[in-house]
Amino acid sequence: MSAPARAFTVRHVQLLRALFAAAAAVMITFSPDHSAAVGLSVFSGFVLTTGLVMLVAAWLVYPAGQRWPAIVWALLGFVAGMTAGVPAWRTEDVFFVVVIAWAAATGILELVVGLRGRRSGEATARDSVTLGAFGLLLAVLLLTIPAGFVQPYAIEGAGEFELTGIILGVGMFGGYAAIVAVFLAIAGLSPKGDDAAADPQTIENDTAPTGHADTAPTGHGGER
Repeated sequence: MSAPARAFTVRHVQLLRALFAAAAAVMITFSPDHSAAVGLSVFSGFVLTTGLVMLVAAWLVYPAGQRWPAIVWALLGFVAGMTAGVPAWRTEDVFFVVVIAWAAATGILELVVGLRGRRSGEATARDSVTLGAFGLLLAVLLLTIPAGFVQPYAIEGAGEFELTGIILGVGMFGGYAAIVAVFLAIAGLSPKGDDAAADPQTIENDTAPTGHADTAPTGHGGER
C-alpha cells in the first residue's frame, strides 16, 4: 500500500526558489538605480526568503540523515541576508564581499551535493551541479571587476554617462537571478519522478508486494 503523497516536495522547493529568483531579477532589471543600496536590498530579500524555504524543506522534504545541505544553505542565506539588510552597511565594498562570499559558499555546497548525488543516483543531482556552477560563475565574474572601476561613455543626443563597478556587479547579480529562475522553473515543471524518490518509505511500500527490482532511484531529490 502506498504512503500518502507529500504535501511539500522537491518540486515545490524548486518552484518556490524560481519564484524568489524571478522576483529579484525583475526588481534589478526594472530599477533605474543599480547602486549598492538597491543591490544589497534585493539580494537580502532574495537570500532570506530562499533560506526560509530551504529550512522548511529540511524538515518536510528530506529524511533525517540528508537534511544538512538544506540547513547549511539556509544558514548561509540568513547570515548573508541579515548582513546585507543593515542599511548602514550597504556600501559597494560590502556588496562585493557579501555576494561573492555567498555565491562561492552556496555554489561549492550545491556542487558537492550534486556530485555526491550523481554517484548515488539521486534524481535531481544534475540540477544541484548546475546551480552550483552558476553560483561559482557569479563569484568569479564579480571578482573580475576591478575595484573603483569607472568607464565614462557618451550617447549622442542623450549626454554623458559613467559605467561603474557597482552597476556591473548589481547587473550581474540580476542576470544570475534571471538564469536561476528560468532553470529552476523548468526543473520544477519537468516530470522526473523525484517526488516519489524523495520518500524511501514510499518506494519500499510500493515495491514490497511485487518484489520488482526496477524501481525509481532511492535517493531523494538533491536540489537545495
